[in-house]
Amino acid sequence: MRKLGTVDLEILSLAIKGKGTFNENNLENSDLKRYGVGKILDALASLKDRKFISLNSDGSFTITELAREILWSSNIPIWGRILRLLQIKSCNLNQIIEALAINEDKIIHEIEQLRKNQLVLMSPQRQDDKLIKIYEILPEGIHKIDKTETEGFDQINFGESRLNGEILEIIDEIKEEIQITNIPESKKNNIIVKLNNLKNRLEI
Repeated sequence: MRKLGTVDLEILSLAIKGKGTFNENNLENSDLKRYGVGKILDALASLKDRKFISLNSDGSFTITELAREILWSSNIPIWGRILRLLQIKSCNLNQIIEALAINEDKIIHEIEQLRKNQLVLMSPQRQDDKLIKIYEILPEGIHKIDKTETEGFDQINFGESRLNGEILEIIDEIKEEIQITNIPESKKNNIIVKLNNLKNRLEI
């Protein structure tokens, strides 16, 4: 993947919000101003050198197709865009939705699949007296998204991992039901041990 820094991401996201173009006023009226003029100018120069933005005759900037291919192309599945984004920075749900400009329901569905497949970790963090779910990419997620650089997205299949996740949930349900049955305790324990062995094999 073509690497982006957090400032790069914010600038390109600003372009996406502005239907592909942004100018100096847009920068000044955004949260980017917290970085200071020097850092923003350096980021703009770097993005231009990498052909991620182009300078227009009126002094505004336009995001290029090359940059869109990183996070905003319909050719990239949503799960791939989420993993690429989380490689740049850990995000809460709203930040993911805002950065990728994708429907909330679609994001929630895809990120839940990524979490079940152990590619993404969700951890609650307290911010301003609120509990926020923060998502970060796991090593397996980095490996998976890196593989797409050579194998493409069509070759990546989550089917087996997803199926295993569903089976693990079913096993847990069976264990709970066994606990409340009237069978002898020794048989109950024996069944639970076997289920745990099966669960451990699936998780491997």
